[in-house]
Amino acid sequence: METIEKFNNNVMQTYGRYPLVMEKGKDRHCVDENGKNYIDFGSGIGTNSLGYCNDKWVDYVCNQVKSLQHTSNYYYTKIQADFAEMLCSATGYSKVFFGNSGAEANECAIKLARKYSFDKYGKGRHNIITLVNSFHGRTLCTLSATGQEVFHNYFFPFVEGFINVEANNIDDLESTINNSDNSICAVMLEYVQGEGGVNALNQDFVDAVFEICEKNDILVIADEVQTGIGRTGKLLAGEHFGKKANITTLAKGLAGGVPVGACLADEKCSGVLTAGTHGSTFGGNPIACAGGIAVLETVMSEGFLDEVNQKAELFKSELLKIEEVESVSGLGLMIGITLKDKKAGDVVKSALERGLLLLTAKEKIRLLPPLTIQNDEIKEGLEIFKTILEE
Repeated sequence: METIEKFNNNVMQTYGRYPLVMEKGKDRHCVDENGKNYIDFGSGIGTNSLGYCNDKWVDYVCNQVKSLQHTSNYYYTKIQADFAEMLCSATGYSKVFFGNSGAEANECAIKLARKYSFDKYGKGRHNIITLVNSFHGRTLCTLSATGQEVFHNYFFPFVEGFINVEANNIDDLESTINNSDNSICAVMLEYVQGEGGVNALNQDFVDAVFEICEKNDILVIADEVQTGIGRTGKLLAGEHFGKKANITTLAKGLAGGVPVGACLADEKCSGVLTAGTHGSTFGGNPIACAGGIAVLETVMSEGFLDEVNQKAELFKSELLKIEEVESVSGLGLMIGITLKDKKAGDVVKSALERGLLLLTAKEKIRLLPPLTIQNDEIKEGLEIFKTILEE
């Protein structure tokens, strides 16, 4: 426990950490400092999208480290140009801004939406609708945008300009916009609310959002920080709904474990942020771009997303065989599990002791395994999970 003691003596206690000191990892397994092996069904909250130290990812990142680790955004780099072209081409967006996290990507999206409206309509049209149970980040602005009261404490005053409506409630959405006195510039949503309980939006509600926004020149911002880049079995979760938001934000699994954030804009608003209106010292860092190219090439390869969907079906079918499992929610390899009697937190602690890493989301067990997880690893991990639930 020397490492944990040293850690706690020197690092702010902002996380409820589990007593596991990770030493190394390979593919879907990690090893602690005592040599104990774990199957990872959490992948760093969906960030290690290709697992630990994927061979291709390691080669791309290490080769980049040997040539150029960073340069100011006053200059160009080929690797950022290549990554941007690949990302825009794959997603169908016009331009991208690179940051370092999901919160930064969402901050950029908020600024972009407000400036789009200011440039076109002037002051006063700055409010953004977000959904109850949403989660958009922990900066003051993205915390203010988050539609969960539990986060709205301590850090007063919060940033103004955010209005919450109930997810999947079309009447609430329509009345809020109709009574807004033309003050709404954007609606910001997660197609699957991850931290909010791994709940997908209804098709009718998503259709209504896009229809109302199109009619009123209100931008749609899709927060795909957790759902994007193959997590749900599509490159972007919006594809499940047949929709493409004006702005989409990405992070987490985009670079396979290297800090990155991306704000993608369509033709309607891709020219809004001009020189001096936004920036990021580390945004578009060459190492992050190298990791991103490795991830995109893998996820976009033939058959990869089909395999993600096949694995998702295996998870769901096996989970629903377990007596203690009441229901399974989510899309693709973004899975929420409601239990009948056991507490999610207790199950996660028991799983840790037995070599399985799980997550929670509100009262649910949450699974975000590496997209590269194999069928035998799924079955092995679920056998541990089943044993715990049957005790």
